[in-house]
Amino acid sequence: MRVHEVAADLLGRFHQWLNAGRPGVHQELILSSYHHVGIATQPQKDTTTLSKMDRDDDYVIISHDDADLRASPEPTYLSEISSYIDSIAGSLWPVNKKIHDHPELNYKEYIAHEALVNFMQSQDGWKTFPSIYGLETAWMAVYDSGRKGPVVSFNVEMDALVGIGNACGHNLIASASVAAGLATAALMKQQSLPGKAILFGTPAEEGGGGKIKLIQRGAYKDHRVDVSLMSHPGITYDCALMRTTAYTRFKVEYFGREAHAAASPWLGINALDALVTAYNALSVLRQQTMPGDIIQGHITDGGAAPNIIHAYAAGVFAVRADTKARLRVLKAKVDACFEAGAKATDARLEITPLQEYANHVPNRPLARSYTRYFNPLVPNKADPYEPPTSEIPIDQDVDEIRGLSRASTDQGDVSYEIPSLHVGFSIVPGPEGHGPHNPEFAVAAGTKDAFERCLRAGKALAGTALDVLTQKGLLNEARTAWEKDMEKYGKADLGV
Repeated sequence: MRVHEVAADLLGRFHQWLNAGRPGVHQELILSSYHHVGIATQPQKDTTTLSKMDRDDDYVIISHDDADLRASPEPTYLSEISSYIDSIAGSLWPVNKKIHDHPELNYKEYIAHEALVNFMQSQDGWKTFPSIYGLETAWMAVYDSGRKGPVVSFNVEMDALVGIGNACGHNLIASASVAAGLATAALMKQQSLPGKAILFGTPAEEGGGGKIKLIQRGAYKDHRVDVSLMSHPGITYDCALMRTTAYTRFKVEYFGREAHAAASPWLGINALDALVTAYNALSVLRQQTMPGDIIQGHITDGGAAPNIIHAYAAGVFAVRADTKARLRVLKAKVDACFEAGAKATDARLEITPLQEYANHVPNRPLARSYTRYFNPLVPNKADPYEPPTSEIPIDQDVDEIRGLSRASTDQGDVSYEIPSLHVGFSIVPGPEGHGPHNPEFAVAAGTKDAFERCLRAGKALAGTALDVLTQKGLLNEARTAWEKDMEKYGKADLGV
């Protein structure tokens, strides 16, 4: 697909989500979003209408007339943050490269753990704790000003993918978060700011739910974390408001009765037939699912030989949806397909949950701070990959459309606990233009250019953290927005 085709597809999906989840959404805003990515539309309505519309949705959007950040004053600490991160880039690059060049699977990130812990132990003013909360490769580093104030945290991912290495760029995520945490602490010390900065080394994002285990074991609550910040590389747009899908993965097993397929097939119960029946039912179900619904799966055990009625068959499946509430509805329909396979063949069905991630709910007040810091860092020349500019739209509805992802992450579960940002930054892809979870992206994630781009995200994350620490009312605003989001998504998930 070309960029505009992808944009049109995403906008269409997001339009349906908006109509379903935000009653009374206005066509004028959607049209302005289409116009932003260069898709032909009717003329935009005036920005006065946009401002009123946004107030109705409990958010504040700067009008399009005010969208040029270069005309705005430079954020207070931008120069100091940028200079500091530039000064440590040389010492952080070998850590980034070591993680990238030694890919490790979830909960086995021993090299990454050692490299990051050693690096943080060398930093003045930080206390570093390896192997925290019963997780061998989780770790934590804390900078404490000694004075009560906000607690800002940054998540540091480390794990790679089976067979294709760091094709999700977790080395870049780690580098951006470490740079952001160190810059935040440096400015806290320089400006005598109260509060804490915490780095959490979070293992096993790729299907292992490391952040979920840290949540369950009290890591964020024990340290009274107020906000959680992190980033993720991709090949499309830089964005502050990345929204990901809710996700569940589970194992399906059918138990039948073996028999000779030629001599006495009537004595058997075919477990493979049950699984194939369910698989076909899922294919039919896809006709009647919503645009954001995704059903995936593969057969892991289809029997040992062709001349028997198979007594056992199994598969692993995954279901994604825009929200936890929608996922619950979709999963019930999917389960009915598996139950139909069992009923049709008289096989016994067992479904075993493997992992579940919540959808990521980005925090708009925090995203405004991130955008304010990020955009002045964009080079004056047009980005070589993303024409015409890498700047993040000030219109947060447009930004959220750009940040809409069909992927899933355990940072989503963090966003249901505390205000969260999971920003996206673009890196230059390889020759074929492949994104994450492709071998080509693993190569792209190891380049010096990608490292420099992740540091740009790290600078803006540090700026966001410093806004939380210094701007009166921002933390309360972020918390209020989060509570409204949880009122919407949390209660819906509980069926209230």
